[in-house]
Amino acid sequence: MKSLLKTLKILIVEDEKRLAQLLKDAIYDSFFSIVIAKDGNEGLKKFKTFKPDIIITDIMMPFCDGLEMTQKIKELDENIPIIVLSAHSDKEKLLKAIDLGINKYFIKPFDPEEVIEHINKIAPKLRKQKQVILKDNFIFDNNSSTLYKNSSLVILTKREKEFFHLLIKHKNSLVTTEQIKSILWKEEVQDERLRTFIKRLRLKTSKDIIENISGQGYLISVLNN
Repeated sequence: MKSLLKTLKILIVEDEKRLAQLLKDAIYDSFFSIVIAKDGNEGLKKFKTFKPDIIITDIMMPFCDGLEMTQKIKELDENIPIIVLSAHSDKEKLLKAIDLGINKYFIKPFDPEEVIEHINKIAPKLRKQKQVILKDNFIFDNNSSTLYKNSSLVILTKREKEFFHLLIKHKNSLVTTEQIKSILWKEEVQDERLRTFIKRLRLKTSKDIIENISGQGYLISVLNN
């Protein structure tokens, strides 16, 4: 099971710098990578860039608390496990966190080993989500943002990796042309540029891997859903 944990990326969101560092130090050796955010705003930004597999967050924080951040993150990815760290006095907020669909909570002070033990339990399910089997013998690894064809690495650009992430997040469902353009490009782009981008990607991979829904958008079929 250790090797399974070594594939996971953890985001710790905690405004008490010392506590955040102590938790990171206590569990660091068990995981692939761990980053810290000091409040909910930074947590949301790091969620988007770091793409963690699990979030461990405090509830009471300045600027944007753990509940606000959880709500925003769940709107972007409803399946990501979120573990909440709570003080006894946070009972009302803790109930709200449970309503938002948190995965687990620990009352401070807690034993970091209990956190590792819980992540151990959910790791097999997370591993399945990370290795995504696509058509024509392609596999996309969400952790490393890499695409393989029959175990051979397919070299992707940063934008192509983001495109695969986007489609896989909405697996087997339509992602509209407007959604794709707004996420992949900072500037305004014409439909023709998107079509050219996808045409090149299909030449690099397969004409069947990305499906076009005429005039609406694109989708990707995941075979191990």
